[in-house]
Amino acid sequence: MDTARNAALETLYAEVRACTHCPLHAGRANAVPGAGPLDAEIMFIGEAPGFHEDQQGIPFVGAAGQYLSELLAGIGVDRTRVYIANVIKCRPPGNRDPLDEEVAACEPFLNRQMEIIRPKIVVTLGRHSMARAFPNDKISLVHGQARRVNEVIYFPMYHPAAALHRPSLKTDVEADFQRLRELLDGKWEAEIYRALPAAEQLSLF
Repeated sequence: MDTARNAALETLYAEVRACTHCPLHAGRANAVPGAGPLDAEIMFIGEAPGFHEDQQGIPFVGAAGQYLSELLAGIGVDRTRVYIANVIKCRPPGNRDPLDEEVAACEPFLNRQMEIIRPKIVVTLGRHSMARAFPNDKISLVHGQARRVNEVIYFPMYHPAAALHRPSLKTDVEADFQRLRELLDGKWEAEIYRALPAAEQLSLF
């Protein structure tokens, strides 16, 4: 079964790298499909590749990616054991926000990634990623609060890049990562966690 899933993921990556569904393909050095293991229980979804990601074809390898690695290490999670992707797969000019039509063009890719990886927790990084589960909310009000959608727990956070640009957000970001640690440890008293069957509770971290 994992062989089939791996083949499906490689096919998806090939399609992303060859994609011409929106104008962003014309300016990219590399598309950035995603990275991580098939059995990842946690999936991080950012917004869009930046300069370094565009150059290397790998998500979160610039300054924000280094900060993400530090945050994961700080809660005892090995970055190689999580899956990382973005809402859109090509870098927008000047690192501007993704446009609605760009998000729509990439949405089928992201949906397929989630179907293949089957994460138990999706951590959304930034407001464009957050909109998948919190479409009408403000990130300043819902960051660090989990919401279950079908069988997946969505956990919204500020994007690490936002904290680098606005150091005042670092306290919130680091606190939210500690809440993620508590969620993984089963220490939350929130209904969102108590509702999970024992078989679905996370114990690998």
